[in-house]
Amino acid sequence: MDVTSLMQYVSYGLIVIGVMAFLVSAITQVIKSWPGLSKLPTSAVVIVLSLILCPTVLVAVMAWMKQPIEWYMIFACILAAFIVALVSMDGWERLKEIWERTGYKDK
Repeated sequence: MDVTSLMQYVSYGLIVIGVMAFLVSAITQVIKSWPGLSKLPTSAVVIVLSLILCPTVLVAVMAWMKQPIEWYMIFACILAAFIVALVSMDGWERLKEIWERTGYKDK
């Protein structure tokens, strides 16, 4: 595997995480607007929703591609679900905070 292929797969992974984070954020906003569910903690809703949505999307994509699902795919999907939840909750703010800690200043 060369560097070009590796960078392409990393880019695809970041795109998938971004799209999944957007879906989780949008669905969370809809769920939180329902009567009676507004009292639930938003972070808990995001984590549960990402743990449900990510494996569901994996199963759907693998069925569409007619590929078998291996155990390590499910494991990686659950780990990715926590990353999606982090980005959905406040990942962009944390990323900005880390960038500011590096001391980089715009001129």
